[in-house]
Amino acid sequence: MKTAVSIPDEIFQDAERLARRTGRSRSRVLSDALREYLSRHSPEEATEAVNRACLEIDEARDPFTASAAHNVLARSQW
Repeated sequence: MKTAVSIPDEIFQDAERLARRTGRSRSRVLSDALREYLSRHSPEEATEAVNRACLEIDEARDPFTASAAHNVLARSQW
């Protein structure tokens, strides 16, 4: 889908440089950026990313690490 958006000149120039440096089109760079932004701001995507990371980590945790992690999370404000 084609759409027109207004973005600051500085961001446009940064996107142009990134496109040239990576050999991608400007449209691809902007599309990838928007996709990443949306995934970072979607609670479902964030939960899935954390779940994938947890699956990749060895589930055998030592008691000290488990306790420390629990204490840190208990004090964190969500």
